[in-house]
Parts: sequence; structure tokens; C-alpha cells
Amino acid sequence: MTDPIADYLTRIRNASRVGHKTVEIPSSKIKKEITRILHEKGYILSYKFMDEDVKSTIKIALKYHPVTKKPALKSLDRVSRPGLRRYASAATMPKVLNGLGIAIISTSKGIITDKEARDLNIGGEILCYIS
Repeated sequence: MTDPIADYLTRIRNASRVGHKTVEIPSSKIKKEITRILHEKGYILSYKFMDEDVKSTIKIALKYHPVTKKPALKSLDRVSRPGLRRYASAATMPKVLNGLGIAIISTSKGIITDKEARDLNIGGEILCYIS
């Protein structure tokens, strides 16, 4: 697999589109941090890190509207990819849907959102846009 973050986003996107309640994804440190941010911002219901001897996975409970059953995640878009890395400074940090969505940034301070990066005045690699 050449792009594990794109695979992570695609698994979540596909599971939410067909209405699955949970999805299991192979784990890594970056994926754990992205999952933590998604939970903090209210895009997923809950998550659990399943650490076993041979392989570790992340079990994510997806969030849907109680009446219309529409997923909380409308779009998950990979921005920086192995073939073309995208970076932004604090001044040129993008706003997703005029601040209604989030951009997940990999910085020297760890994996954070675009708003946190602007507040800390640091730039980094733009991993994905979420709305």
C-alpha cells in the first residue's frame, strides 16, 4: 500500500455512504491522531484502539443524523499525497467551507487542525479536508 492515509479515509467514506455502524481500519500513529481529531470535532461517534499481538486496528463507530440517517461526514478529501506533497504556512492556511469544515495538518507540534495551526502560528503538510 502506497498511501495508508488515503486508504483510511476511503474506508470511512465508503462505510458511511452505505450506512455501516462501525468500520475497522489497520492502525498507525497518524491514523490514531486523525481519529482522535475526528472524535473531538464530532464527526464520529466513538472509537476504540484494538491492540493485539500481531496486528492492531482502530474500530470506529460512525455518526448519523437521528431522523434523516444522513452521515455526519459529508466529504473526506485527501490533499497531500505521496506523489505531490502540499504544504501551507500559517498565513496561507486554507479554510474548509469558510470555517465550517476542518483541514488536518501534520506539523512539528503533531497532527492538528487548521484552526489550531493558525493559533500556534505554524505551518505544515495538509493531510486532508473534512466537512
